[in-house]
Amino acid sequence: MPCWFEGPLAAFDTETTGVDVEHDRIVSAAVVAQSQAGASPVVTRWLVDPGVPVPEEATAVHGLTEAHLQRNGRWPSPVMEEIARSLAGHAAHGVPLVVMNAPFDLTLLDRELRRHRASSLAGYLAGSPLFVLDPWVLDKHLDRYRKGRRTLVDLCAHYGVELSGAHEASADAVAALEVVRAVGRRFASRLDRLSPSELHARQEVWHAAQARGLQAWFARNGSDEQCDPSWPLRPEIRAAA
Repeated sequence: MPCWFEGPLAAFDTETTGVDVEHDRIVSAAVVAQSQAGASPVVTRWLVDPGVPVPEEATAVHGLTEAHLQRNGRWPSPVMEEIARSLAGHAAHGVPLVVMNAPFDLTLLDRELRRHRASSLAGYLAGSPLFVLDPWVLDKHLDRYRKGRRTLVDLCAHYGVELSGAHEASADAVAALEVVRAVGRRFASRLDRLSPSELHARQEVWHAAQARGLQAWFARNGSDEQCDPSWPLRPEIRAAA
């Protein structure tokens, strides 16, 4: 039986109006499915008119203008429903989901579902476990002493993965998926005996430790920036009574 990193994988990525998971909006998204390593990926894309202004800073990253999204994007409510059902379908079949920096994309999706569907990502999963593989967390734990940045572009360069069209949701999703396969092969002696569910649980611990380390670094350098240890989804912030 092939190792998980040679078998079926799916990947999810978004482009957004900004980096605040509680208030920013999804403007494009993609879910990529690959039946096995080397197979042609099946790509589903969504373009969204978020109904709010799209800052120039965000457009500079992904190239999607407010005018373009108003002309060509769909209303968020049905899109979020379709994305959530797609992820739930993969979860129901036990297919691991690759998400680069999972707490960002998955939390944004969860908040969009709450905003537009009066539901949550967990509500759509309906008890099917979501086994997430986060290339950022995996690489940082398995090769922790390597210097340099660990953006998706950096990871692609390090692992020899082609990335054409960075900051386009489907291109980023395909690249993240291939990075995870490359990480699995490079560290096979440490990973091939772990099931996706076991690896998901370990990433929760690894990410929390990474967040504590980064928080300590910020404190030593006089910054009050906070690092959320939650992974792969940040808990909902409830308003004070």
